[in-house]
Amino acid sequence: MAGKGGSAPATYSPSPTVQKKKTSIFQEDWVRPDGRGFHQCRPAFFRTGAVNAASGSAYAEFGNTKIIVSVFGPRESKKAMMYSDIGRLNCNVSYTTFASPVRGQGSDHKEYTAMLHKALEGAIILESFPKTTVDVFALVLESGGSDLPVVISCASLALADAGIMMYDLVASISVSCLSKNLVIDPIFEEENSQDGSLMITCMPSRYEITQLTFTGEWSTPKIDEGMQLCLDACAKLAKIMRSCLKEAASDSQE
Repeated sequence: MAGKGGSAPATYSPSPTVQKKKTSIFQEDWVRPDGRGFHQCRPAFFRTGAVNAASGSAYAEFGNTKIIVSVFGPRESKKAMMYSDIGRLNCNVSYTTFASPVRGQGSDHKEYTAMLHKALEGAIILESFPKTTVDVFALVLESGGSDLPVVISCASLALADAGIMMYDLVASISVSCLSKNLVIDPIFEEENSQDGSLMITCMPSRYEITQLTFTGEWSTPKIDEGMQLCLDACAKLAKIMRSCLKEAASDSQE
């Protein structure tokens, strides 16, 4: 593997807001397993050009969550396919056998594959590569929590690295509801204990949401709070992603 556009991990937590005193979850002095505040995201590290054989690629590391995405194409679509004046996007998300603590669980993740496709499709200018196909392969090297949001953000960066025309970069963040608290960018242990989850995928520069998913029961105020936390963090995460692309471009010119 070869890398370009790497930098030290950067933080992208949403702006602090004035809130009432938080209710404890498990005990009075409960803190997050990794010591972060409830509204504090993990440091984000991106690097483009991680796979030389691909048209574009990116590596992402958020705490213990490690993802690599490879993009191939545009390539000519199969002759059996009917003519189309827009391009075709294929996505695949898989886990290595050593990605999770339980050995042998690595496999294709069909649900994540469908959600990745939905998150990216609205951001790609498909008309820019008619009659051709772009393939996106995401591999979870280590599952440390919030896997899908990291996969989506990393895939967006890989598409940009491949020169695929997009309306904007796509950033994704999730929050977990633990008792009466909202915890942003949850890790594996927090996801296992959550009462519900909310994930937003958006194009920050256009302030457009490409995907919004919920699990569990949410009150309207909690939905509003969770969405605002995610949108704020997505905007800051996108800045880190753009910085990575700028560094990669400057490195290639030297």
